Amino acid sequence: MPSLFHRVVTACRPLRIPLFRRHVTARVLSWTGTAVSPVALAFAVLHIGGGPGSLGLVLAAEMGSLLLMLLIGGAVADQVSRTRVLAWANAGAGAGQGVAALLVASGRAEVWHLVGLAVVGGVTGAFSGPAASGVVREVVPVDELQQANALLRLAQNSVKAGGPALGGVLVGVVGPAWAIGWDAVTYLIAAVLYARLRLPAERVRIGPPGMLGGIAEGWREFVARRWLWLMVGQSALVVPCWLISYQTYGPVYGQQHLGGAPGWGLVMSGFTCGLIAGASVALVLRPRRVGWLVCAGTAAMAAPMAAMATGGGLAVVVAGAAVAGCGQTLGSTVWTSFVQRQVPEHLYGRVSSISTLAQLAPVPLTALLAGAVAGHTGVRPGLAVCAVVTVTAAGTPLCLRRIRALTLPTVDTKTLVRR
Repeated sequence: MPSLFHRVVTACRPLRIPLFRRHVTARVLSWTGTAVSPVALAFAVLHIGGGPGSLGLVLAAEMGSLLLMLLIGGAVADQVSRTRVLAWANAGAGAGQGVAALLVASGRAEVWHLVGLAVVGGVTGAFSGPAASGVVREVVPVDELQQANALLRLAQNSVKAGGPALGGVLVGVVGPAWAIGWDAVTYLIAAVLYARLRLPAERVRIGPPGMLGGIAEGWREFVARRWLWLMVGQSALVVPCWLISYQTYGPVYGQQHLGGAPGWGLVMSGFTCGLIAGASVALVLRPRRVGWLVCAGTAAMAAPMAAMATGGGLAVVVAGAAVAGCGQTLGSTVWTSFVQRQVPEHLYGRVSSISTLAQLAPVPLTALLAGAVAGHTGVRPGLAVCAVVTVTAAGTPLCLRRIRALTLPTVDTKTLVRR
C-alpha cells in the first residue's frame, strides 16, 4: 500500500502541467479579492446610509443576473476559447469593482450604483464559472481530474478561511473602498494571466450554430443522462436548505444561543476547516462508488441544522459545521470530476450551466418563504425542516439502482454513462 507521502505526491501531479498551474494561479488571485469583497461591500452599503434591505437588494441583483445569464454563459464557454471568455469576464468584473471603489472613495456612491455594479458581477460570474470548469476538463488528463479539482478546492477554501478576516481588517484600517479596490486589482491581474494563456489546440466545434441551438443541444444532453438530472434535483432541494440554514437561520440562532457574533464566527470557522479537510481527503482518496459517496456527503450537510434544531450548544454546532464542510467539499469534488469524465468536452459548459441554474433557481423564493416562516415560528422549527429535507433528499436517490451503480471507471476512462 502506498504511503501517505506517495499519495500526496501523486495527487499533485496535475501541477506539472504548465497550463493548469497558470489556471490555478489566476483563480487563486481572483479568489483572494473575492474573499474580502463581501465584507467590504456590506460596510460600503452601510457607509452610504443603506440598511439590511439595501444590502439584500445588492445581493439579489447579483444573484438574479447570474441566474439569467448562466445558460448563455455556458453556451459561450463551449463555442469560444474558454481562456478568452475568462479573460474578458475577469476584466469586466475588475472594471465593475474598480468603479465601485472609486464611487465609494469619492463619497458619491448611492445604493443604485452598487446595485448596477452587482449586476455586472453576476453577469461576469455567469460566464466565468462554466468556462473555468471547462478549462480543467480541457487541459488535465481524464484520470487526474479529481486531483485537479481537489487542488482547486483546497486553494479556494484556504483563501476563504482567511478572506473574511482580512476583509474586516482592511475595512477597519483603510476603509471599504480600498478593500473593493483590491478585489478589482486581483480580477484585472487574473484577466491578464488568462489573456496570455493559450490552450494547446483549438477545440472542434460540434453541434448546431447559434445561441439558442447550442442551449437546446446542451439541454438534450442534460436530460439524456437520467443519473445527472436526478442528482441535480437532489441539489435543488438541498442547496436552498443549506443557504437558509447557514445564512438566515444560523446567524439568528447564533445571536440567541451561541453568544452572538463571536460564537457564530466560530461556527463559520468550523465549516471552513471542514471545507479544507474535505478537499484534502479528495486529493488523496480515489473512491469508486460515486453515488454512495456523494449522497453521504450531502447527508452530512444536515449535521449543523440538526444540532441547532435540537438546541445544541456551541461545541456541538461547530462540530456539525465541520462535518458539513468536509462532506460538502468531498462529495462535490468527486461529483464534478465524475461529470467531467462523462459529459463530452464540447458540451460541458452548457451542461454545467444548466445544472447550476437548476440548483440555484429555487433559492430566491425559498429565502423569502424562510424569512416569513421564521417570523411566525422561530428559527428552530425551520432548521428542523431543513435537516429533514436534506437527509431525505440525500438518501432518496440511493433507492435507485442506477445511482447506486455510479462508479469511476478504472480502465476505460472514456466510457460515457448515457442513462
